[in-house]
Amino acid sequence: MLRFQHTEYLWAFVLLTVLVLAFAWVTWWKRRSIRRLGDPVMVEKLFSGYSRRLFTIKFLLLFVAFFLGVIGLANLQKGSRVEKITRKGVDVIIALDVSKSMLAPDAKPDRLTRAKQLITKLMDKMDNDRIGLVVFAGNAYLQMPLTIDYSAARMYLGSVTPELIPRQGTEINQAIRISNEAFNKKERKHKALIIISDGEDHNPGALAEARKALEDGVVINTVGIGSPTGSPLPDPETGGLKKDREGNTVISKLNEDELKGIAAEGRGMYLHLMNNTDEVVDALSEKINHMEQKEFGENVFSDYNSYFQYFLGVCLLLVVLEFFLPEGRKKKGEDLPGLKTVEAK
Repeated sequence: MLRFQHTEYLWAFVLLTVLVLAFAWVTWWKRRSIRRLGDPVMVEKLFSGYSRRLFTIKFLLLFVAFFLGVIGLANLQKGSRVEKITRKGVDVIIALDVSKSMLAPDAKPDRLTRAKQLITKLMDKMDNDRIGLVVFAGNAYLQMPLTIDYSAARMYLGSVTPELIPRQGTEINQAIRISNEAFNKKERKHKALIIISDGEDHNPGALAEARKALEDGVVINTVGIGSPTGSPLPDPETGGLKKDREGNTVISKLNEDELKGIAAEGRGMYLHLMNNTDEVVDALSEKINHMEQKEFGENVFSDYNSYFQYFLGVCLLLVVLEFFLPEGRKKKGEDLPGLKTVEAK
């Protein structure tokens, strides 16, 4: 199994886009300057030893060096020793609403960010429980199956955005169904589902799915995020507020009744999340800890070999090579047509 020890450094890959844009701009600027001076072929010969090819090679060396350097800093590792660990815990699946209504700013900075903060803090309190992640909007998908690898769970959570599901809406019934299918069907307990949503459900089948999940032993807790009075939605395309077809500002409201009804059908509890993240985390953690736990064994890597030194070594070698590689070539005995070489006396 391969993994990155420090996944936070992988964000530096975004800078590769900046490097490519900078290279494209410099290349465009040089070509434009040459065209302004005259015929490009003749003008380039005036620049002693200038080589567009060497300039490109120098950029590619820096690009690859940066790429390998980021991998080295993130420390790519490979599992070297496997141990079977027996744990006591509960299977917990979190169903996270990623519809665009979750971008409403009534829960600062927005509902989705606040929900992800809640999940991160909840994972910090989970030691032996297995966790899975379902994302939903107009459809629902199992983003991450049940696992005890919390570092992987944090990585999956960090990649969650509304763009994951093109079809918009809030189909909570599908989220419950997909979550129920992700649990072990042979068991009738040790299973908890946490739904985090603003409750703007567009399908009446959520209560029926909740009853079916309860029959399979799934306890459903719901977390409502947002304000019951509502909040306008930002429109990324215009930079202003989202409008409906009549030109009215769209207001997204928390539907507590929907979420309370689902929690009641699932024999769980409803919690309201705004600026009380720690309180909600404590309540959910206590609820999970009081559930009947099960023993399960899982093969995990207990030791890893690190390979950062190879990537950083090649990165350094490429940087040194780029430093000593000239941008142009020396020309010997080559004159421009119609011009004579003048020797200084």
